[in-house]
Amino acid sequence: MARTSSSPRNPSSPRTPFSPAFWRSPLRGPWFTSVLGVVLLGGITVLFVTGLLSYAAYNPDLSPVNDKTPDKGILGFYLFSWPTDPHWLYRLNQGVHVTLGITLVPVLLAKLWSVVPKLFTLPPARSLAHALERLSLVLLVGGGLFEFVTGVLNVQLDYVFPGSFYPLHFYGAWVFFAAFVAHAVLKTPMALRNLRQLREEKTELVAPDPADPTVSRRGALGLVGGGSLLLFVTTAGQNFDGPLRRTALLAPHGGAEPGTGPGGFQINKTAAYAGIDAAETNEETWRLVVAGRDGTVRLGRADLLRLPLHSAALPIACVEGWSTSDQWWRGVRLRDLAALVGYDDPPDVLVESLQRRGAFRRAALRANQVADPRSLLALYVNGEDLTPDHGHPARIIVPAAPGVLNTKWVARMTFGDL
Repeated sequence: MARTSSSPRNPSSPRTPFSPAFWRSPLRGPWFTSVLGVVLLGGITVLFVTGLLSYAAYNPDLSPVNDKTPDKGILGFYLFSWPTDPHWLYRLNQGVHVTLGITLVPVLLAKLWSVVPKLFTLPPARSLAHALERLSLVLLVGGGLFEFVTGVLNVQLDYVFPGSFYPLHFYGAWVFFAAFVAHAVLKTPMALRNLRQLREEKTELVAPDPADPTVSRRGALGLVGGGSLLLFVTTAGQNFDGPLRRTALLAPHGGAEPGTGPGGFQINKTAAYAGIDAAETNEETWRLVVAGRDGTVRLGRADLLRLPLHSAALPIACVEGWSTSDQWWRGVRLRDLAALVGYDDPPDVLVESLQRRGAFRRAALRANQVADPRSLLALYVNGEDLTPDHGHPARIIVPAAPGVLNTKWVARMTFGDL
């Protein structure tokens, strides 16, 4: 009987991953790997920068309640006071970070597949330089998988990993990016040379006994690109309101708007989840405690309504990547509340919620955030009272701040240097 394959596999050929003959895909090679590597070079650099900016947006060196990575040490060297302009800054930054991260998943997996034979190369180290390269490769692969997996799980609100997402993702990012930089320094010149060459060199990535091709390398790249495009389309809509949000099938906040009317826009946690009792938020019982240099005042809703009210059009944007368009908020300026307790020049403030469980029951805001005239203790949104899920009876809204710093169900505000 005639053989159907033009390159049959030798039954006696090695069948372990440590033999080059084990890897037979004709797609692997320097050109294919280099294309994927160049894409990741730009994409991962953007991810790292936007990740650092996202961490800085929490003002983690302002107060321990904001700092979920208290042992960061010199890794916090770049931190700065997070600005309030432009007001959509965090929305853009986190939207890019999460959407790009998910979009790059097929590229990362294809890249790892293309170089997997190198992980099984023997001997493990031929020289000190080779040993360092192999170590950077292990850290690169492990760190890359760790960062992408924890990031995707966080977006999906699946906290199955041990410990808090914040320090795990933060420290993992530094380990991964250090290995990534080392690898890029070693491999980028070679990758660019491979892309320019008309004929591909024979390297350890090229199978010595390739199987028959079922798709071209350009076709394989098309499949990877198509997968990335599909993930982009099913994720990016979480940054928009209306019909586009329904296309974000992979995002937990990408479905239809939660209800209708003025409060019909996305939320991260409900009043029921936060343990908010309606009996403590009604007009008769709820009081806002404002403390500062000149003492403490207690204000009911009627007292707040007698103060000057101001409006601001601001979005809500969360670390998971979802955001809303600008909503129309109305309430008392934070700087005016600071003035009630003795501060003409607004200081920092610690905001505490009625929320009884979960992270960020308390949050700190910098003086520049308090001073911004758009920073409000909001009582209304889009012309109506806040709904319970949007923070009734009062919530914080600050331009360009992460959603978790816009504390809902506010109970106490303490002004002063933190």
